[in-house]
Amino acid sequence: MGKGCEDIVKEVLKIVWPKPLKLFTAGPVACFPEVLEAMSFQMFSHRSKEYRDLHRDTVERLKAFLEAKEGTVLLFPSSGTGVMEASIRNFVSPGGKVLVTIIGSFGKRYKEVVESNGRVPVVLEVEPGNPVLPEELDDALKKNPDVEAVTITHNETSTGVLNPLKELAKVAKEHGKLVFVDAVSSMGAADIKFDEWGLDVVFSSSQKAFGVPPGLAIGVFSKEALKKARNIPNRGWYFDVLKYIKYQEEQWSTPSTPPIPQIIALNVILRVVEKIGGKYEWLKIYERRAEKIRSGVKALGMTLFAREGYESPTITCVRTPPGINGLDVYNRMREKGYELAKGYGQFKKTTFRIGHMGYMPDEYIDEMLKALKEVLEELKKGK
Repeated sequence: MGKGCEDIVKEVLKIVWPKPLKLFTAGPVACFPEVLEAMSFQMFSHRSKEYRDLHRDTVERLKAFLEAKEGTVLLFPSSGTGVMEASIRNFVSPGGKVLVTIIGSFGKRYKEVVESNGRVPVVLEVEPGNPVLPEELDDALKKNPDVEAVTITHNETSTGVLNPLKELAKVAKEHGKLVFVDAVSSMGAADIKFDEWGLDVVFSSSQKAFGVPPGLAIGVFSKEALKKARNIPNRGWYFDVLKYIKYQEEQWSTPSTPPIPQIIALNVILRVVEKIGGKYEWLKIYERRAEKIRSGVKALGMTLFAREGYESPTITCVRTPPGINGLDVYNRMREKGYELAKGYGQFKKTTFRIGHMGYMPDEYIDEMLKALKEVLEELKKGK
């Protein structure tokens, strides 16, 4: 560019990265090196042959990863919450009822989305730290046979709990209901079998387990859901799923400009998955990483917030020891160069969270746990 512009990038870098930090966040997460390299590619038109080839290849790879041979995969220029809203606008009748299962803060968000779009939420809420159990969902559906759909938070980021999605979907389908799944912090780290489990809407975001910057949402839709959408009025424009399907079928593109760098990056990650041996080898990386962090936390004398057997593969919510404030743990760890995640909502002072997503070599985990031990010892001594 012009003379004197050489240091501008460095100036901005000082704003966003004033000091080096290793990220153990709830998202956005540290990007894989391959992602950072791919996102430096020069841009091109989203109406070009090159983009159509990229879009089609990415969608086909996602269909394989999510085992959605019968489902329709779409890419959206938004966060995952955009597709959350689309699930209500496109697939629930105006004034219709939705059974919203709540195990934490993001289930509560789904309830707000239902209400703000003129539909009626019927709430099944359990104590934080617990999943929704199949028998609880079955009972709620027996009491509310007139709901049109069930919403399930697959992985609750605020509490570090993984819901038993396969079993819950089975119950919902036995009652003849559509199944909407918030998979924002599970897709890419927990198994999802779209066709086999009878799911109708599943959505996620790029900035979690895929280790890509934010800005891209992924949605998967069943034939049953899409058939219903044709009779739903006022689906909106930006998130009209049928409009997206039309553009994809005719142009392998999107109605509005897609986030091309994020799609390139996601395509790269899906190719990495293939190269290392496929989906289940990739998921094993997350399983091992989560177990390493959980074991390390327990070795330091702390307990997990999540009910045993339902721990998240992407984030661990840790109960702070008596007399220690979770916010102090977060701040001290940041001083030592580790960005964890604060406790969420009402549990800010009694918990903190450790994300396991994105680029995270094993040695980072070892170093983080060592620093965490030091922080706990300092706080216990009142330093």
